[in-house]
Amino acid sequence: MFLDLITVKVKLFAIYQEVYQQDEITLKIPQKSQVKDILNVIFEQKPELAKWGKITKLAVNLEFVNPNFVIKHGDEIALIPPVSGG
Repeated sequence: MFLDLITVKVKLFAIYQEVYQQDEITLKIPQKSQVKDILNVIFEQKPELAKWGKITKLAVNLEFVNPNFVIKHGDEIALIPPVSGG
């Protein structure tokens, strides 16, 4: 069965940005995907990031959301792990 895909922009911060060596990526994912599905794609691409999954804050269009939040075409997802300053 053919799934309709949507395009989303994923903003990367801290360790995510360091590993990808860029500050955002664009993904095509199935319609009705949840934010946690984005994390799963990220962890498939970069398994070393999986350890950050449980402590990463998730935001869609500048609003914090839970992992079950359903994303739509054109949404901007931000992955925000804990950061420290100094």
